Amino acid sequence: MLNSEEKHLISLIDKSELVELTRSLVQIDSVIRPETGNTEHKAVLFIADWIRRELGMEPEIDEVLPGRENIILTIDSGKEGPVLMLEGHTDVVSEGIRERWKHAPFGAEIDNNKIYGRGSCDMKAGVAVNLITAKTLLTSGVSFKGKLVLGIICDEEDLMLGIQDFIKRGHADDVDACLVSEPEENQLCISMKGALRIKLTVNGKMAHGAMPLTGINPNTRLAKIITAFETYETSLKEAFGEDEYLGWPSVTFTVIQSPPPPEPPQLNVMPGKAVAYIDIRTVPGQNHEKIKEDLAAILEDLQKRDKDFDTDIEYLADKPVVYMKKDEPIAAVSARAYTDITGKEPVYNGVPGATDGTYLRALKGIPCLVNGPGPRHIPHQTDEYVDIPELEESAEIYLLTMYRFLNGDKE
Repeated sequence: MLNSEEKHLISLIDKSELVELTRSLVQIDSVIRPETGNTEHKAVLFIADWIRRELGMEPEIDEVLPGRENIILTIDSGKEGPVLMLEGHTDVVSEGIRERWKHAPFGAEIDNNKIYGRGSCDMKAGVAVNLITAKTLLTSGVSFKGKLVLGIICDEEDLMLGIQDFIKRGHADDVDACLVSEPEENQLCISMKGALRIKLTVNGKMAHGAMPLTGINPNTRLAKIITAFETYETSLKEAFGEDEYLGWPSVTFTVIQSPPPPEPPQLNVMPGKAVAYIDIRTVPGQNHEKIKEDLAAILEDLQKRDKDFDTDIEYLADKPVVYMKKDEPIAAVSARAYTDITGKEPVYNGVPGATDGTYLRALKGIPCLVNGPGPRHIPHQTDEYVDIPELEESAEIYLLTMYRFLNGDKE
């Protein structure tokens, strides 16, 4: 049940400002475009100016890569207490072919109580929730303890260099818990899949398509690897089963290039090299080092049967599975806040991919709850959207969770 102070605090959320801030963020193109040099930089400038104007505070801005920055803001109550972090990212994936969108990718149009646009749910809406709830707590006059840390991070959609830089600089050293406002329909996600990302190169010998025996075909050898890895995926499913929240482990070939750029493909030329990118997702119980050993053994077996078999394997990313129990304080406080705001029992789930919270949990042991607004299966699709009622509900849940966690939830 909400007490009178909590009801007052929740009533102070400016929901129209929340919607307009989300729309303003969506209208900023923060797709990483190497061909034009576009980055998150314009979004960072906008958010930093908003913080200065609305909160009267100066954020810390760390450059992670050229033109790509993290924003860090610490709101200190001046009283001893816990440190709670709110985390979100500013980069978004490409909109793809614009003509396939019904709504302009960066128009932030409102239609049927939904905000449309690239990044609307993944995760400009979550960033807006973090900013508006921080503003409401700071300006409400309501007493709280400890510190609230906002980490608005770059490069989440690629190698997550932003959160790694955040950790390296010591910003996470005293954080006790973190709320990650990724799009999860306000469900309480207490686990996140692990990930191994691989670049696999098959070396062959270029030859004329009419005289293939004068060369070594990398494509047929890559095909054997694909089928062998598919068999391996089946064995993983049999060994580890379907996780309650995360589903099945998977081994997915996502990109195949033969020949790889910049060499152009030619119909009458057998390429001298083929490259494949593989996205492996893991569930609790799996060991990434064991997976690496298994893949090496598969490739070694193929090599024994083919003297011309030659491959190179490179691991681009290694993100472990992370999880916590439902009685972890941040999860328990959020669950009660969810029920008190919505009148419903919380729905627990897991994140089908990794988030910046993966590194906070894996490297610093910080309990990270992922529970932001937006449909779980819409990110990275055309006509991405966030429901405005769900966005507003998220802000109420976040603000109540923040207030109770920082002051020590009496229950």
